[in-house]
Amino acid sequence: MPTIDNTMFARGIASLQRYLSSVGYMLFLTTSGYDLDVELQQARNLIGRGVDGLVLRGDCHHEGLRKLLADNAVPFINVGIYQPDRPYPCVGTNNEAAAHRAAGHVIELGHRRIGIVSALQRNNDRAGARVAGFRRALAENGLELPPEWHVEVPYTLDDAREAARHLLNLKNRPTAVVCGNDVIAYGVLLEAERSGFSVPRDLSVVGFDDLDWSRHLRPSLTTIHVPTDETWQRAGEYLVRSLAGEQTIMHREIDFSLVVREVDGSASRTPEVRSSDEYQLFSHLRFSCRRDRRRRRHRRRDQQPVLRPRGDGDRHRRQ
Repeated sequence: MPTIDNTMFARGIASLQRYLSSVGYMLFLTTSGYDLDVELQQARNLIGRGVDGLVLRGDCHHEGLRKLLADNAVPFINVGIYQPDRPYPCVGTNNEAAAHRAAGHVIELGHRRIGIVSALQRNNDRAGARVAGFRRALAENGLELPPEWHVEVPYTLDDAREAARHLLNLKNRPTAVVCGNDVIAYGVLLEAERSGFSVPRDLSVVGFDDLDWSRHLRPSLTTIHVPTDETWQRAGEYLVRSLAGEQTIMHREIDFSLVVREVDGSASRTPEVRSSDEYQLFSHLRFSCRRDRRRRRHRRRDQQPVLRPRGDGDRHRRQ
């Protein structure tokens, strides 16, 4: 695995562990930090200790790893991708097609100024495929993607917010942003709100993965749903059946779906262009208005008549 910081990875590993335990296998986990040399060394260690098979994330691997697996006849499967044109077993979603659908949805809403905030593409074929899908949708509709409208970030809220800050401060800014995963989309939403933008009136955002939090946000996040539990269980099933000498499906595609919620809207008007100074002024005015409203509510409450008892048999009087 590249990392366990990714929520989808952690959920997938839990699903794989449950299945393997149910059929009498134990799961060993290593993380490589998207470093192909580290992944190769970890595979050597595991194979040297006699593991029965390997589950690998994606199909971006060191050539030495492919040779190691072939020389030792170790069954393996690439999880999280669907590449039927490759000679290696895989199970997962067609990331390029799913991203194409997400961007196409935004285009159908009338947006013509669409930015991208993606995960880092280095040694990450899933992120690269999603960017390719976004770009294909834009190109098919004759839409340009200026270089400054595409930002790659690590998988953190802070970096996603920084990317959104960059896009929202552009004089010629996008009206919609498609994101490489839901965590990145959360960061974009947080920064848009902090900068005084109304979502989806001023900015539409679409994610990818459909994490649990995505439906609980207000506004909730439109995203691509990927059946993570099914994907990882299928990977385990492939290995177990391969080890048993049973017939297996080398390339298994897992369907995705577009989940339309609240944070994407039609491009009904020309976006406001605010400088960084205007952002600060807008935020200050919004805070001042809220403070004034609170003061007025307290003032009205203080002016309300109060009923206090005077004693037995006496009526309440207004103070």
